Amino acid sequence: MPWSTPFDEPIRLRGGARLTTLQHAADHVMKLPNDVQQQERWQIAVENLINAAEIGGGWLMFARIGMLRALNGDGEAT
Repeated sequence: MPWSTPFDEPIRLRGGARLTTLQHAADHVMKLPNDVQQQERWQIAVENLINAAEIGGGWLMFARIGMLRALNGDGEAT
């Protein structure tokens, strides 16, 4: 599945921006500070993005969920 594949529903960011594709999500993660990228929740999100791009199918949904959980801190204090 190409990195240009859109999510079923865009991921809304604070400030009004939206992540609409796997590539937008990957670019967003790459712009984060390295120490944030290394946090487990972001590593899981990236793993799901890669699986979606390489395998496709249900991984697209998991990638979206992983990004939402990472963005929301997965209930952890950030």
